[in-house]
This record gives sequence, structure tokens and C-alpha cells, in this order.
Amino acid sequence: MAAIRFSLGPRLRQGLLALGLLGLACAAQGDTALRIGYQKSSTLLVLLKEQGTLERDLAAKGITVSWHEFSSGLPLLESLNVGNVDLSADVADTVPVFAQAAGAKLTYFARETPSPQAQAQAILVPEGSPLKTLADLKGKRIAVTKAAGSHYLLIAALQKAGLTFADIQPAYLTPADGRAALENGKVDAWVTWEPFVASAQRQQQVRILASGEGLASYQRYYLAATPYAQAHPEVLALVFAELQRTGQWVKQHPAEAARILGPQWGRLDEATVELANGRRTYDVQPVSRGALGEQQRIADAFHAARLLPTAVDASAVNLWTPTLP
Repeated sequence: MAAIRFSLGPRLRQGLLALGLLGLACAAQGDTALRIGYQKSSTLLVLLKEQGTLERDLAAKGITVSWHEFSSGLPLLESLNVGNVDLSADVADTVPVFAQAAGAKLTYFARETPSPQAQAQAILVPEGSPLKTLADLKGKRIAVTKAAGSHYLLIAALQKAGLTFADIQPAYLTPADGRAALENGKVDAWVTWEPFVASAQRQQQVRILASGEGLASYQRYYLAATPYAQAHPEVLALVFAELQRTGQWVKQHPAEAARILGPQWGRLDEATVELANGRRTYDVQPVSRGALGEQQRIADAFHAARLLPTAVDASAVNLWTPTLP
């Protein structure tokens, strides 16, 4: 299986080399280990990690769980593709499209449905900014995380305003750097997602120029390495069930979830975490081929903007679906 080739910086490349060594060490564990890649913003799996639920369930089957943290979705799927981790926590809808364009052979096994108003991501500007409409973004310097869901939101917003990506000055930054750049006046706008939107609204003087409503539904996907998915469908079934249960629990116990997640999300206060979680459905469902229409629109938009090197058929992917009783 060919490895994904992304344009990564030296620090990410060093991290992936370290993960490669980790993968060799873990391979000896064979079928008795489940290696999960996640990010700090991976709400449901972070909760499962903190509560120890998966470890207890899988220990009964003789399977141990190890957790491997990543800074963003692209290196996470790179590691998944080359066999260093077995399962991926949720990644934004754009990330699998980039992985697919790079030749990755990954399996979708769950998705989080979009929020009704798609407010889980937004284009933010300073409160006193002269920018009032999407058309005002022309010629402006805009912070965005490359290949994140917010990257597609920016493309869709520009298209709505009759602009192209060539009409702006993109600054490819991590969420932390994007926030600092907006606060220090280094950029005119910042495109990001939750919990960063809620945090900026509560801690900085910002306003939303545009949310994802009517532009991008922002689904999040869970993926598995295809060899692992084929060999261990029963493990995917257990993880899927736990994700569904945990998603329901977050909605039923917002304050308790916020107390657990706040320290994991850079010591965010509970009110901010609750606000952010209120903008996500955490409704975990199977992935069907017929429901990949927005994935195709994302792929086409990135290719048209010359941000993907090749056209992608978003339906040409491996899917795992739970067996219904």
C-alpha cells in the first residue's frame, strides 16, 4: 500500500518518522492490540479515553488499547494508511478527500451528522473590522488550516461572493496560530471550527462574518486502516456502538461532559465547552455511499481551485457498516 504524500513541514515529518518506529514495535502485538489515533478536539474518543470504556470492553476480548495523539488530521490519516495506527478518531470531511487524492486505501466506518445550522465552523473577524460581507474578503489575508473543514468553508464562501481562492491571501496556520494572528492584527479574518469558534467569541472581541449555514454542512468521519477493518469487523462494531452511546451521553449530560473536556481542550472554561458542544450533533451514524454527495462537492471544489493534484471520485472508497439485527 502506497503511503500518502502530503506537503508536510520538517517537524511533522520527524513526528511521522517516530510513528513509523512505533508502528514496527506495535506490529509484534498482532491481533491483541488496537491502536487509536486521535486529536485533542476528538470529543467522543477523548471521552472514551478518559472514562476507560473501550479498554474495559475490549479487555474482555483479550485486546489492549493504545492511544496516539496527533496535531491535525492529515498526519493522522498518513499514519493510518501506513499501518502505524488502526483506527482514526473523527476528522473533518475534507481530510479523507485529500487522503484519497494521495492514494490512501482507508475505510470509512462512522460519521457524525452535521448540525442543523452548520454553526460548528465560521469565518471570524475582529469586532471593529470594516469587513461586513463575504465580498469584502477580496485581497485580504485570511488564516485557515490547510485541508481542514474550514478550508472548504472558505472556498465555498468565496464562491458565493463571486470570488476565487486567487482573490485572497491565504495564511496556512494551525488554530492556535490563527487565533494569535487575528488577535495581533496579522490577518484580516480567521476561518476555524469548534471549540475554537466558541473560545474566540467568549475570550476575544470577534464577530462571525459567516457560519457554515448554507455553505458547508461539516460532517466528521471516523476511518480505519482497510486491512484492520477487513480482519476485525467485530472490533469496529464495538467501537461504533460506544461512539453512538457516548454521543448521546454528551447531549444528555452537557455539564459533566464539559467538566471532562475542558482540561483536555487547553483548560477551557465549562461554559465555553458547553457552547461549542451545543453546535455539534454528535449523532453517530453509518456511512452510506449514497450519502457522500458533499464529499464529491468538496473534492471538486478543491480540484477546481488547484489545491488537489488530481480529480477524486468520492464514492470510490471502502465502507464498513454495522450488521442490523
